[in-house]
Amino acid sequence: PRGGRDDIDGIETLANGRSVLKVRVRAIAEGGEANRAVSELLAKVLGVPKAKVRLVSGTTSRLKQVEIDGDPKQLGEALREAGQYPGRDRKGVR
Repeated sequence: PRGGRDDIDGIETLANGRSVLKVRVRAIAEGGEANRAVSELLAKVLGVPKAKVRLVSGTTSRLKQVEIDGDPKQLGEALREAGQYPGRDRKGVR
């Protein structure tokens, strides 16, 4: 939250070996604003409707788990691309 811009900062490996997508949003972490901003950013980057992105855990944590409805192959490719090219202008996201 309060990241200065809405963007994907790449893929990071945590100490436990788990890979995560680093997401930065400007919204504050009050009243679910940051969670909504994360969902909206992921929907925009992945080219899916906002209703297809659901936060399934981590509502009050920096580490979140989301569920995204769509073609797994297309979503995987879009996520890999988003993680490979952090900070690049993607579909008007900045």
